[in-house]
Amino acid sequence: MKRISKFPKFSVLILFSILTFSSCLKDNDDNYSGGGQQEIIPDEFSEYFGSEISRDFLGTIIDKNHHPIEGVLITIGDDTALTDSNGVFMIKNATVNERFGYIKASKAGYIHGSRNVVPSDGTNKVTIMLLDATVIGTVNSGAAGSVSLANGSSVNFDGNFIKEDGSDYSGAVNVIVHHLDPADDDMALQRPGMLYAQNTDGAERMLQTLGMLAVELRGSSGEELNLAEGSTSEIKMYVDPSLMPIAPATIPLWYFDETKGYWIEEGEATLQGNMYVGTVAHFSFWNCDIPANAITLCVTAFDGDNNTLSNLYVSITSATFGARNGYINDSGEVCGFVPSGETLELAIYNYDYCGNESLHSAIIGPFTSDSNISVIVPDNPDIIAETVVGNFNTCDDNAVTDGYVQLKYGSQTFTDIVNDGTFEINLLRCEDDNTFKIKASDYVNLQTTDSISYTFTTPLTNIGTISACNTVTEFIQYSIDDGDLIYILDNISSQFDPNSPNYNAPIITLSGSSNDGNCFYMFGKLNETSYEGTYNNYDWNDIDDSDTGFNIQECLALSNTNNNVIYNLTSLGAVGEYIDINFSGTYEDYDGIPHSVTGVVHVLRDN
Repeated sequence: MKRISKFPKFSVLILFSILTFSSCLKDNDDNYSGGGQQEIIPDEFSEYFGSEISRDFLGTIIDKNHHPIEGVLITIGDDTALTDSNGVFMIKNATVNERFGYIKASKAGYIHGSRNVVPSDGTNKVTIMLLDATVIGTVNSGAAGSVSLANGSSVNFDGNFIKEDGSDYSGAVNVIVHHLDPADDDMALQRPGMLYAQNTDGAERMLQTLGMLAVELRGSSGEELNLAEGSTSEIKMYVDPSLMPIAPATIPLWYFDETKGYWIEEGEATLQGNMYVGTVAHFSFWNCDIPANAITLCVTAFDGDNNTLSNLYVSITSATFGARNGYINDSGEVCGFVPSGETLELAIYNYDYCGNESLHSAIIGPFTSDSNISVIVPDNPDIIAETVVGNFNTCDDNAVTDGYVQLKYGSQTFTDIVNDGTFEINLLRCEDDNTFKIKASDYVNLQTTDSISYTFTTPLTNIGTISACNTVTEFIQYSIDDGDLIYILDNISSQFDPNSPNYNAPIITLSGSSNDGNCFYMFGKLNETSYEGTYNNYDWNDIDDSDTGFNIQECLALSNTNNNVIYNLTSLGAVGEYIDINFSGTYEDYDGIPHSVTGVVHVLRDN
């Protein structure tokens, strides 16, 4: 068994394969020494950002309550997609640059969202949280007005507005405002692009944010508005108390250019009490940031046997500029911008579900040019490496060629793209919890599976074949000797008696029959105190009152001789909810011939 320090709770839930700022520490001189300053010249983007490359992208769009948003338009270069009912999008072979990929997300009712990545090999995974377009207040053209948030952040207007075509606007102006606080764990999901910018000298910079303000203006017919030529607005931006000790007296202001995909320096703000106050001439996202020189760094993680590790959380901390963090993708790599010329502390963590003590830490750098490093994560006795594999078919039993599988473990969700009807998800899990759920989606046919519970069979769990059929609400499936899958979809009955008088114990009986003559019957005698768990075969011919277990000898001809089938009862829901059981092992049939069997029961509880 491959195992990788048990550690306390860790709460960051950033699900994209790029390092991003999560905190800020000290002021910084913009003329920071290190690698040579790189010019950002709009006509030479491809040269600066590297050559054009093709990369795969998989992402999830969520709202402020972390619920998926369906029907969001995703744009990467010339490629577009819409999110499905899970809020998921896939774009394969998107054209991006070696150091810069720009993903845009838009839907009516929300302000525009986006994300930048330094594209890595494998699937680049992103999560974007869209902010709702709720009107905070209304002002009128031709008159001064202001709109404020509860924390004191505000925007003042002089009353002069224009439409997108540059013509004057007259009438009521609906104002949408959001304050993005670096002290909020969700800020990294909400803010546009990444903290990467062009300063007034045309040089690239990475940014350390002390707060952002998103402002959108809409006319009475919903049209987008902006400030008229020559007009300005005063903005006030709240500074969280935890950031006040490091907040400089003046700080550069930066706006996000939605066309270019990065921040541009324009003006400055002055600290007045706990507010940064500045003047702007147009609206977008505005950002109070301390700039620094940057290089790109890619980290690849391996275990002691030189196998790549995925889905681990990585933090890279600078004593001057704070921490950047992200998740390693399915190729074992994470890339992003880090400060140039700085000694850095690298820490690799397991999921927040298990805690936040580092699995591995090291001092790295300084780096003065784009770099790649490899890291060995040592084994740990309390963390277990798992691989989950299986097949994913359409409702017509053909291999899914454009879909994805989601594995939910604790509060984490791991997603794998399916190109050829097979999937493989690698993760580390906590020793105390060995159950997980699988749900899969056929992206082309818009069909999904149910969410099905399983138990890890460490170190490899093969869940067999799952099929995307929205109309199928419950099923029993099994395969003997790795042969064709047998499905029971009709006439399914499930009974649970917590106080059976015949057995003086809680029992489950399940049955079903299909139109092609196949049948299934399962009996289970459960533990009296803890129903869910692992059970052995229940031998009808050799039992006593203390025996527990499951038996499926009817219909399938499983004898009790050399029967080594193991049953995992992973879910016993209330009436109308699901009973989930998966089973596998070896047995002899009534003729003494050895066989193997695997199966899944996902049925609704009838009583």
